[in-house]
Amino acid sequence: MGRCTRLHINRSYKPEVKSGSKNRFLMQSKKLSIGWKALLALSTAIFLTTAPRSAAQTEAVLHNFGERSADGSDPEVSLIFDAAGNLYGTTASGGTYGYGTVFELTPTTGGGWTETVLHNFGNGKDGSTPYAGLILDAAGDLYGTTFKGGDYGLGTAFELSPQGDGRWAEKLLHSFGNGNDGSGPYASLIFDPSGNIYGTTVGGGAHAFGTVFELMPKSEGKWTEKILHSFNDTGRDGCNPFASLVLDSAGNLYGTTEYCSPYGAGIVFELLPGTGEGWLEKVIHTFDYTDNYDGLYPDAGLIFDTAGNLYGTTVSGGYTGGGTVFELLPRK
Repeated sequence: MGRCTRLHINRSYKPEVKSGSKNRFLMQSKKLSIGWKALLALSTAIFLTTAPRSAAQTEAVLHNFGERSADGSDPEVSLIFDAAGNLYGTTASGGTYGYGTVFELTPTTGGGWTETVLHNFGNGKDGSTPYAGLILDAAGDLYGTTFKGGDYGLGTAFELSPQGDGRWAEKLLHSFGNGNDGSGPYASLIFDPSGNIYGTTVGGGAHAFGTVFELMPKSEGKWTEKILHSFNDTGRDGCNPFASLVLDSAGNLYGTTEYCSPYGAGIVFELLPGTGEGWLEKVIHTFDYTDNYDGLYPDAGLIFDTAGNLYGTTVSGGYTGGGTVFELLPRK
């Protein structure tokens, strides 16, 4: 198990008491306000594109959602750039059918930005309610997830490809909810160097407490899904992974679950590829509600530094209950 060090503790408020359950992944009961997150996403984009940095930053609103009938609303996540400097993101609602959009913001002469809706969700079984951000491949295709919709109504993984005439074509890579498949993908996807995609689902799987999955490209544009791990609320395992994964140079995956574990307050886990088709889960840290100075309920993903240490946050816990920033150092 890794050694956990608290880097910072928010002392501003007391924690809300929480407990894990199978229905914990209902978003409305746990996420920050939509308006605040939309402002954060846009402010982050402006911060990254402003150079040089100065002590006082000037905010410019690049786009106001909801200005026209087919526009999206409720952007929940951060944006990504392409090589030409265009921005891409998702909205969780709005659009032509009211179930969210994928949009592009293109810089124009004179300093303005133009929004283009690349896809409107909710037309048939194409997916709905994208809470996650996007990733981009070398060919300029976009990939993401929707929390609902698809063949079984429990979410999708999708690809959007530019067609050369300004249109984008959507392709469903996978519909969640078939048998012991995962359900409710909430987080963004990641690629490995071979072009395989990895992600998490908040629910579903063999024990109905969430999964880690892999999507592998096959011939003729098809993709095959494989469940690498199904979370269980018994024993040492966690449940309900809301966050994206990170990948190390050896091909191991790392992530967090917000709930469960022996102490009910979430875990940090590692998945190691084994021989054949199997992957081995290793719990590298357990958060403890009986001694919450450690932090409670890791809701977000992790990052690495160059030395291989992991960093993350917890929603609550710490000395005064307002959450923590932590570091995990691999044991020698």
